[in-house]
Amino acid sequence: MATVVNSTIQQYQTCIDACNKCMQACEECLTSCLKEPDIQARIHCINLLRDCIDVCALAAQFMARDSAYAKQICNLCATICDACGAECAKFQDTHCKQCAEECQKCAQECRNMAA
Repeated sequence: MATVVNSTIQQYQTCIDACNKCMQACEECLTSCLKEPDIQARIHCINLLRDCIDVCALAAQFMARDSAYAKQICNLCATICDACGAECAKFQDTHCKQCAEECQKCAQECRNMAA
C-alpha cells in the first residue's frame, strides 16, 4: 500500500515544493514588512501574506495525504497566491519582489495540479 501512496504523492511533489517555497518566502516577507517604516501602507499586504502562508501550508498537507479535496484547496491556493503576489508587487523592496515571484510560481503549479 505504501508504494501506491508514495507514487500518488510523487505526482504532487512539484506543487508541494512550490507551496513550501512560497510559504517560506511569504514568512520572510511578512517579517520584513513588519519592520518597514510604511507599515500602515502594507496592512492589506500583511493580511494577504498571512492568508497565503496558511493556504500554502494547507495545500501541501492535503496533497501529502492525497486528500480527495486537494484540487479544490489548490484552486483556492492559486487564487490567494495571485492576490498576494499582485499586492507584494506594488512594493519595491527586494523581499516583496521575491515574494511576488514565488507567489506567481506557486499559483501556476497549483493551477497545473488542479487541472
